[in-house]
Amino acid sequence: MPKIKTSRVKYPEGWELIEPTLHELEAKMREAENDPHDGKRKCESLWPIFKIAHQKSRYIYDLYYRRKEISKELYEFCLDQGYADHNLIAKWKKPGYERLCCLQCMQTRDHNFTTTCVCRVPKHLREERVIECVHCGCKGCASGD
Repeated sequence: MPKIKTSRVKYPEGWELIEPTLHELEAKMREAENDPHDGKRKCESLWPIFKIAHQKSRYIYDLYYRRKEISKELYEFCLDQGYADHNLIAKWKKPGYERLCCLQCMQTRDHNFTTTCVCRVPKHLREERVIECVHCGCKGCASGD
């Protein structure tokens, strides 16, 4: 007889501390994905999803790097299981990208004149004061603001 495979995931120590917050954010994500997008532009319907993904990654990042409340094992578990975006967190560790909202805003191929997104420009250098990013709805994530 073949072995019966179980999909049990072994949670590292400290998981019970962050589990309620992550489940709450997952529920918000499901709600945002199922929201009707009538009357919105195509890009506007994705903005809540980007914000919640950013929120989850920032939560894990802050717990590990700023507050030092979770272990490296738990941090890597969260990255491996997809609770946080490891590419976005890697950018946050670099100078000048501490407040980056999403990775799309820094990809030059998605913008005019092969530059970065308008939300990456510091507020004091903008001609228009209120600007929303087309990709994620960010109003400004430049670290120099």
